[in-house]
This record gives sequence, C-alpha cells and structure tokens, in this order.
Amino acid sequence: MAVAIRTGVALMALGAFALSYDALRQMAAASHVHAALTYVFPLLVDGFIALGIGALMVLHAGPLRARLYVASLVALATATSIWANVLHAIRLNQQARHTGLPLDDITVGAISAIAPLALAGAVHFYLLVQRQPATRHNTADVQAATRHKPDVVDEPRQVLAADAGAPTPVETSRDVAEPAGKQEAEINTPPKRKGRKPSATLEQAIEIGRTAQPGRDGHASRRRIEDAVRDKGFTINKDLAEEVKDLLQAELDEHAAAVH
Repeated sequence: MAVAIRTGVALMALGAFALSYDALRQMAAASHVHAALTYVFPLLVDGFIALGIGALMVLHAGPLRARLYVASLVALATATSIWANVLHAIRLNQQARHTGLPLDDITVGAISAIAPLALAGAVHFYLLVQRQPATRHNTADVQAATRHKPDVVDEPRQVLAADAGAPTPVETSRDVAEPAGKQEAEINTPPKRKGRKPSATLEQAIEIGRTAQPGRDGHASRRRIEDAVRDKGFTINKDLAEEVKDLLQAELDEHAAAVH
C-alpha cells in the first residue's frame, strides 16, 4: 500500500512540476533571459521549494531559529512560483482570442496557482510516507529491546536498626547463619544448581544407599540404590551403582556373620 501511495504522489509531483515548469520558463523568456538559460529558471524556483521542504523535515527537531529561516525561504520560493504562474496565466488570458469557454482573469490565475501548490504538497506527502516505515521499524526495535532486557536483581542490603525498628541490624542477604547440623546433612543434600543435576560421589552414594529399601531376600539392590540417589537430586551411572551395591552387600554379610 505504501508503495502505491509513494508512486501516486511522485506522479502527482511530476505533473505539477511540468505545468509549473512551462509557465516559469515562459516568464524567464519574457524577462529577457537567454534562451539557453530559460530552462534553468524553473529548476531554481520549484527545485528550491522541494529541497526546502526536505530540509524542514530533517530539521523538525532542530533549533527554532534554523527552522524559521528555512520555512521563510520555502514560503518565499512558493510565493514566487505562485505569483509567476498566476501572472503568466492572466497575461495570456488578456491577449488570447477566446474561441471556447471564456474565463476571467481571477479564475485563470487561481487555476494556474494549483500547479506550484500541488508540487509543494506532493513533495511533503512523499517525504512523510517515506519516513513512516522507518519510524515503525525503530519503534519495534525499541519495544523488542525492552522485552528482552534482563531483569535487574537488587543486591542484598542490610536493613539498619533505625529503619527496621529493631535494636540490632537485620540482614536481608542470603548469607544468613547456617543452621546447626547442616554440614552433617550436606552429604544428603544436593547443591543448588541450575541445569544438569550433579553426579553423586562414591561416599554420597554409599550414604544414600544405606537408606534404600533392600531387595529380594534382604540383599542390596542396585536398582533401588539408583532410585534413592536420584530421589536426592543426584545422578548415578550403573558402574558406580554396582560398586555401591557390592560394598553395601559386604556390610550386610559382615553384620549377618557377626550376629550369628
């Protein structure tokens, strides 16, 4: 859709420029400009209008003085083009022998002013449409960057007694005193990690295996040792589980022999 609009606006600007170009060239010739240079005069007037509008679009966030300066020059160039087109049409209308529909000078002048106005408006429209996709793209980039921005985690801080209303400072950090007996239970507690579970060591596997249910005839069971280790949050391979089973079975045999 935007391509069709840009194409239509460009064709409208081209048509308006052609109409205004013809009138301005004849005005240059009537002003005794050299015949080879009469083709340059329309480019100076209408071309300056197009470039001035583009400069205003670029300076939309610039200093006010600069924008006023460019806007005044664009307005002067537009007024010059309109005046030249209107004067050209009125003079020709006064000299022409009307054989068709006769028009008065005011109507002829108003119609001739359409071309330079359409040229300025078409250039402005084209620049607006041309900038619109880039604006949407930049906004989408900003929104995507905001969505993927990682959350900021506040560092642990210490709440003073004056703030908390307590006689001693209160720690809000994760570094609180460890409960008694934590080091003793550390062998049965897996470390807190993200991602892949840690592998159990031989000592951890033996300690956990002692809590596993025995298998048939009260013998140590490799499968149940594996299940007990995984329930604690560790991983264990079959070779290590088999070794732990043999060690635990040896303990069971020694205990049975001591009893008898």
